[in-house]
Amino acid sequence: MPSRERSFRAEAVVLRHSDWGEADRLLVLFTAAMGKVRAVAKGVRKLRSRKAGHLEPFTRVNLLLARGRDLLIVTQAETLDAYMPLREGLLLPTYGAYILEVVDRFTFEEEENRGLYRLLVDTLARLSSSPHPELVVRYFEIRLLDLIGFRPQLFQCTNCGEQIKAEDQYFSAEQGGVLCPRCGEPRANLANQTQITVRSVSMNALKYLRHLQRSRYEEVANISLSPTLNREMENLMQYYLTYLLERKLNTPPFLRHVRGQVAGDGQ
Repeated sequence: MPSRERSFRAEAVVLRHSDWGEADRLLVLFTAAMGKVRAVAKGVRKLRSRKAGHLEPFTRVNLLLARGRDLLIVTQAETLDAYMPLREGLLLPTYGAYILEVVDRFTFEEEENRGLYRLLVDTLARLSSSPHPELVVRYFEIRLLDLIGFRPQLFQCTNCGEQIKAEDQYFSAEQGGVLCPRCGEPRANLANQTQITVRSVSMNALKYLRHLQRSRYEEVANISLSPTLNREMENLMQYYLTYLLERKLNTPPFLRHVRGQVAGDGQ
């Protein structure tokens, strides 16, 4: 944590902003040292503001912050990385918006998580350069779950504890991981009078999720997911994230719409 001096420097990624007063903006930042914070950028909506271009979403910035009565105040801003490819076209900006929304939703103000900050910065850089953005996003999701304390169990059945075998399985968000066919079969649940909701998960999808969970990004970077496999993994992650948040995310429906448009254009 920074000292209680009135002014201090902080590295941050801009998650989102909204208009504040006549010419200011309220920023939601994810910082390396303090986690998520809110700060006001005064006069940034004026045409001659020098700070405006440094305080857009996706931007990694070096800030000089002053402690106001209620909120931090941005007094200086310098761009460290603008991740320009995330501002071009339709697909990459939407993937980027999804990453920012997930980080925003799963974090609380002033809760330090340097590992998550590093993951966020690395993910934005990877999205800007990778030919496989869907893989970047799947890796981000599985690593985020580790860092926020909701690592899914993918190697043993969460009900009976048996090792998961190379066959199609089930996944339960309520139990936080995979169920073997014997425990996950709906008929077995009914017989045991349990009320858990399960999703089927194919052997291939589970194999890749396990690989992402236990590997460094450099070890998975060249994987190319088929559209069908990516869609299954994406749906499974959305099911789990939605359960944890107790509400749906805003960006996934728009991402599916954009992806359909891009595919329809033959891109």
